[in-house]
Amino acid sequence: MQTRIVVADDHRIVRAGICKLLETREDFEVVGEASDGEEAVRIILEKEPDVALMDIWMPRLSGIDATRRIEKLGTTTKVLVLSMHENRNYVEEVLKAGASGYVVKNADSEDLLAAIDAVCAGGSYLSPSITQQVVDVIARPQSEVGAGIAALTDREREVLGLIAEGLSSKEIAAMLGVSLKTVDSHRSNLMDKLDIHKVSGLVRFAIREGLVEP
Repeated sequence: MQTRIVVADDHRIVRAGICKLLETREDFEVVGEASDGEEAVRIILEKEPDVALMDIWMPRLSGIDATRRIEKLGTTTKVLVLSMHENRNYVEEVLKAGASGYVVKNADSEDLLAAIDAVCAGGSYLSPSITQQVVDVIARPQSEVGAGIAALTDREREVLGLIAEGLSSKEIAAMLGVSLKTVDSHRSNLMDKLDIHKVSGLVRFAIREGLVEP
């Protein structure tokens, strides 16, 4: 029996590499590709695949929000999130959104194939490199677990990443198609939520959380 898969990633070369890997399994069939979250949701609803491989950060709709939307629509598709980040906050948010697993992009190819098999069998899957982080968080008292990046909305994380890349509020507004006032509001919310009140602090936080490369 074929396992039908949709691959969603905004980098064409990454999608091509994943599809090539999936082709090594005769029981896997790629039935659709998406370059952003909105397209991913549309294709998943249209094709009804068994599994969707979903990047976290994509245009128009993040992989996390796309996963939430798919969950609310009640599809039977299992979502496996692929990410370059090993930060536990991302893992927690992804699982809360309804994903069945989380695979880091620097994992071995067998890791991804095993993850697909696991979720198709009704289980869940976390890359070995992040499993211990999740176990440690679960074992910690709730009072010791800081909100961190999990407290931010997708748009706030997006703005934070652009700030860390050195863009001005005016440049961010133009890139996102919003008003300067809206960007300044996001910047203010970021500082309040994170209790960081200097841009240099926001940059260091973004690097530490893996939003941008140092």
